[in-house]
Amino acid sequence: VYMGTTDMKRQAHNVVRMRLLGAEVRPVSAGSRTLKDAINEALRDWVSNLASTHYCLGSALGPHPYPTMVREFQRVIGDEAKIQFREMTGRLPDTVVACVGGGSNAIGIFTAFLNDSVKLIGVEAGGRGTGRGEHAARFMFDSDPLNHIGVLHGTETFLLQDEDGNILPTYSVSAGLDYPAVGPEHAFLFETKRASYSSISDDLAISAFKMLTQTEGIMPALESSHAIAYVIREMKGSNEFILINCSGRGDKDLSIVEDWMKGHGEL
Repeated sequence: VYMGTTDMKRQAHNVVRMRLLGAEVRPVSAGSRTLKDAINEALRDWVSNLASTHYCLGSALGPHPYPTMVREFQRVIGDEAKIQFREMTGRLPDTVVACVGGGSNAIGIFTAFLNDSVKLIGVEAGGRGTGRGEHAARFMFDSDPLNHIGVLHGTETFLLQDEDGNILPTYSVSAGLDYPAVGPEHAFLFETKRASYSSISDDLAISAFKMLTQTEGIMPALESSHAIAYVIREMKGSNEFILINCSGRGDKDLSIVEDWMKGHGEL
């Protein structure tokens, strides 16, 4: 498993789990030391050792058939959520909300509702500002959307790039959302207006993390906290039936939240 050294620090508990289960985790110190660079190294390894290796990717990215494979593996969550929501409420949700990095958890839950009259909202990492290198929001355009289409890791999609097509650095408090491109099916859903996309800042995501933990005893991953924060900001008090995909546990993020709380005088 190739993993950027920045992400290894942010996801230290997950690294321990992988090693405990027998995986060899190889640190990547090139570039931004995050997901983009880990994918680079994994692809280099694969093409250099085709006879003995197979490439696996955990997000809905890369060339076909990888986005399709990941979508189909992830859609079990959407299929089960659809059944359970109908059993609990007698109807479908009005809106489904999920965080979007590469977009695997979101496309998994969205797929179950694509042919229904259900609003689909993806939430990206707004980071700490709107400047270059301050966020990972691919759909937060400041110019013609066509200027933001490019190719990365075998996918033509919306991505963060400069005027010359160079990939821009990204930032998010959440390692899982810290990627400069978005899965091709999300690009399609955006272009066809079947789904809409917004962004949430680090501070709002951590506030949502705290709120859900304190009120429900559910500790969401910081990735999922972006989706929760969006609903709090945009839909609090709404009479709609809303389904939020809580795509991971927040145990891995406790040290990040602890540092944030210390920095804000809360610890």
